[in-house]
Parts: sequence; structure tokens; C-alpha cells
Amino acid sequence: MKRESFKSRLGFLLVSAGCAIGIGNVWRFPYVVGENGGGIFVLFYLLFLVAMGLPVLTMELAVGRGSRKSAVLAYKELEKPKSKWHIHGWFAILGCYVLMMYYTTVSGWMVSYFYKFVTGEFKAGMDVDATGSVFSDLLADPKQMGFWMVLTVIVGFIVCSRGLQNGLERISKIMMTALLVLIVVLAVHSITLSGAGEGLRFYLIPNLSTVEKVGIGNVISAAMNQAFFTLSLGVAAMEIFGSYMSKDHALAGEGVRICALDTFVAVMSGLIIFPACFSYGVEVTSGPKLIFVTLPNVFVNMAGGRIWGSLFFLFMTFASFSTVIAVFENIMSFAMDMFGWSRNKTAIINCIIILIASLPCVLGYNVWSDLHLIGGRDVLDSEDFLVSNLLLPLGSLIYLLFCVTKWGWGFDNYIEEVNTGSGLKMSRKLKPYFQFVLPVLILIILIQGLL
Repeated sequence: MKRESFKSRLGFLLVSAGCAIGIGNVWRFPYVVGENGGGIFVLFYLLFLVAMGLPVLTMELAVGRGSRKSAVLAYKELEKPKSKWHIHGWFAILGCYVLMMYYTTVSGWMVSYFYKFVTGEFKAGMDVDATGSVFSDLLADPKQMGFWMVLTVIVGFIVCSRGLQNGLERISKIMMTALLVLIVVLAVHSITLSGAGEGLRFYLIPNLSTVEKVGIGNVISAAMNQAFFTLSLGVAAMEIFGSYMSKDHALAGEGVRICALDTFVAVMSGLIIFPACFSYGVEVTSGPKLIFVTLPNVFVNMAGGRIWGSLFFLFMTFASFSTVIAVFENIMSFAMDMFGWSRNKTAIINCIIILIASLPCVLGYNVWSDLHLIGGRDVLDSEDFLVSNLLLPLGSLIYLLFCVTKWGWGFDNYIEEVNTGSGLKMSRKLKPYFQFVLPVLILIILIQGLL
């Protein structure tokens, strides 16, 4: 079967950026920036993004483009005879399945809130208890949560069933373009609110007193973690798009563009959140509470709040759904490569699997609310712990070692692939850094996540 390919370079960049851009860009990044010294944190974040995220991103893309295959078969194509690197391919795909076991539910929450704002369930004058009860009522209702999860999964697989160019690439172009327009419109509106300046100062101006209070070591650690996790590396989510790429452009330049889009959305999210919250005297938090309690409380007290709330959750729907369909494509490509199934058959089978596998997360807030798994965490947090704290950093370390050691694909093969095509090149002088320093940095992140 001939390997599918992207129709355009723009399609590849928007699909890849869509995979990287997700809910973490919005409900974690701005809060972490504000709590860790504003502009100082951003500088450290950008440093680690270039020093850690970008190299591993190019490695995933290089393995994909060099093999023209999905996770397991990519390793088999490039590894030395009798070696076992391909075993990681199975864990990478497992990571994609586990990620979708809870991410589809969270994406469903976004669609639900878009619907609630459009239909007027959120009304002007609601207080924080009223907006908070909307979220708690959603979590307590397995039928409502299940409906939005099922809708997300079915629509996602319908998109992917139409093929790479006609499905994933076409829809991602539309969603990502709309997302970028929406985030600019929302940010411009937010920074023009009365009292927005205080929020901007808290968010972006370097604050040495905050750094001193938090500790420079903790600021650096937070920046390192955010830079590493923002690209969702280690579970072959990016590798699959490398397998669809042309050889026209060098991978470092493409990686820089993906990182730039991801960072743009993260930074702009803060320009939406902080001015609005400070303008209305609302404390900024992180996680689901920010998106589903704090911000709705701001919107309902804002002139035209129903419109701005609808636009914000449309943006969040696009951000989350772009990740969903990108990971679905990875899962489907794996199944088509390994078992020789048609795209439609693969979509149907995996749709059923994901629907069933997503039910524990839906039920974990109501019927199974007493169920606590890893370290006393609920179902969603346990699944997220497996992916974020174990499979992502460990998988990234394996990709790194595969690309730079003589026991794997090898640095020479990696650097030749990454520098094929026009554009920014990766220097061979980075070999000692890739072999001895970068593995230690990733290992530190892995250990921190497990402690």
C-alpha cells in the first residue's frame, strides 16, 4: 500500500502544531508563568524548549520520515538486526490509547461548554457558586458527560476515516486557522478591558521578588517541565507525521515552526486570561477550575459575555479536538500498517475500542467516584499520570538514545535525515550534548515526575 503524504507543507505544520497545542497550553502555561516570575520564567521556558524539546521533536520526525512507517514498524525498519528497540513502539501506541481514554472526555467538556454558552445556560449576573455548580452538575451526570465524549470520538474517527489529505489535513487547516484568529480576537478584547494592565504586568514583566520567593531552582525546574511536556513527545504522536512528510525541508526548521506555533498559543492564552481575571478581580488558578469555573464567572459578568464565552470555548474545542484527531490518526496508521486493514475498517474498530476505554473516565466522577488508583488519584488523574509522568519522558529518552547511540539508529543516520532538504540545519557539533547532557536532563524530568 502506497504511503499517504501531506498535500502541502502548511498542512503538515498545522496538523503537527495542532497535535502539540492542547488544553495544557491554556489551563497550565499562563498560571505557571504568573507564579514563577513572569517574563523570567518565559525566558527559561524558551531556552529549554530549544535545548530539550526541539532536539527530541526532530528525532521523532526523523524516525518517521526515515522509515515511512508508524511506531513499531519504524523502529523495525531502522534498528539493527536482532535488536529490540521496536518494543517501545508498542508502549508508544499504548500511550496514545491511554491518552485518548481521558482526553476525549475533557475535549467533550469543551464542546459542552461551547453549547452551554451558545444556548444561554450561562446568564449575566451568575456568581462563582452558580458557574461552579454547572461544572459539578456536568461531572455528576454520566449521561451528559458520556454524550459529549461519544460525540467527540465518533466525529474524530469520521474525520480520520476520510483519509490523511481529505480528513485530518483539511479539517486541521480549517480548525487551526480559526483557532489562531480566535485567540488574537480574544486577546485583543481582553487587554482592552478596564484594569487589564495589572494582569499584563503580573503575567509578562519579570518579577525578581517572585523568583526569590519561589526559588530560582524551582523556577528553572518548572520551565524545564513545561518546555518538555508542551510538545507531547515520546508516544510517537509526532513520529507519524514525519512518516507523511516530504524530503523538501530540513527537520530543524520545521521543528522550530511547530514550537513557535505552540508557544504563540500558550503565550496568547495568558493574554486572554490574566487581563480578564485581574479586570474582574478574580483569582487565577490552574487546571480544570480555571477553564470551567473561573473564566465562565468572568464571562457572565462581562459586557457581551455570552458571545465572548462562546468564542473562548470554540477556541478550546478546536485546541483539544485538533489533538484528538491527530492522535487518532497515529492509532489508525499503526493498525493499518501492522494488520493491513483498510482505513474505514480501522476507524470503526478503533472507534469502538476508544468508546469503551473512555467510559471509566466518564464514570470516575460519578458512579465510580470512590475509585482511587495510582497514589489515591481518581481515574482521569491516574491515566494522566501514566502518560505525562511515565510514558512521555521515558519514551522521549528512548527516542533520543535510539537516534544518538551506536546501538540504535546512530547519530550519523539521524543527522543525515534531519538535515535533508532546505532550511535550518542541525550541527554535528551537538553530538556530545545529545549523547551525554540531554539524556540526563530528560532523566531528571522522569525522576521528578515519579517522586
